[in-house]
Amino acid sequence: MNFKQFAAVVAAIALFAATAYLGVQSANTVNDNFVTRVESVSGFSSLLNSGADMDFSDFPSKPFLARIDVSGTIMPSSGDPFTVPGGYDHDLYMNLVDALMDDDQNKGILLYCDTPGGTVYESDEMYLKLMQYREKTSRPIYAYFASEACSGGYYISMAANEIYANRNAWTGSIGVIISLLNYEGLSEKIGVKEVDITSGRNKAMGSAWEPMTDEQRGIFQSMVNEAYTQFVDIVTAGRKLERDRVLELADGRIYTAQQALDTGLIDHIAGEEDAFKAILEKAGLEPDAEIYIPARASSNLFTVLFSRAAALRPKSDLELFRELTADKRNGALMYYAG
Repeated sequence: MNFKQFAAVVAAIALFAATAYLGVQSANTVNDNFVTRVESVSGFSSLLNSGADMDFSDFPSKPFLARIDVSGTIMPSSGDPFTVPGGYDHDLYMNLVDALMDDDQNKGILLYCDTPGGTVYESDEMYLKLMQYREKTSRPIYAYFASEACSGGYYISMAANEIYANRNAWTGSIGVIISLLNYEGLSEKIGVKEVDITSGRNKAMGSAWEPMTDEQRGIFQSMVNEAYTQFVDIVTAGRKLERDRVLELADGRIYTAQQALDTGLIDHIAGEEDAFKAILEKAGLEPDAEIYIPARASSNLFTVLFSRAAALRPKSDLELFRELTADKRNGALMYYAG
């Protein structure tokens, strides 16, 4: 480690200690658009997280739409207090929908989708929460597709009353995938072998260092098939299409906006400005009505310095190998395109 790298790490540690101390002593800490009392180190950490515990006390006092950004990969919220916030925040939006159900000024939800999809669990949880919102409030949900709304993003959008898409949007990719890495050939070359002591022949199925048996492949395929059937049923209900027609469309392919319109997968093609105007009008709101976006914990000097200092730390050969072979989708059941 050279002097600059060492200094960066020391600076980050010192800044963390100082900021934590000041956070504990402070009566009030301002974070973006909300103020919260900090009384402990855990309170300090919560400011660096996603904001999932917010009470949403900043809801507008006049009729409004609430916007949920289904952006980036749909996945669990990060519990890491040192992560710079961004992308889809599952916990935040689940809590937001709960709060909206009890707010009389809320007149609907706008789903802003720009995502390749993500995990089956989070996609389904968000869909079910939005359907609960519709059933409890009878308020509309509208979806707007930006550059892409594929797989899990399309799944969540099945809770929408109407779907608008940019003319250059990609959507569809109705299907399920489990991606598994296998290093069996590599292990033979470098003389490394994994030894698994298991209670049954399928306990270690999916191991990256062992060949997959036909039986194990069949087990994984049954999981994919079950999630796929669920996806097809959701689209059949959401788009009011014949199930056989959905099965024809749901071969995993991506559709352009025009193709999606022609096949009934979306309702309108429009630019963002025109789509938002139309959505506000259909929700019975004035053109200048507020579209509420929840405040989120933001990156600050500490999180930026900490992440940069960590990046400067020299990595071992093993760490570099793990980074090269790492895939967040590895082994996960995904509604994901690509």
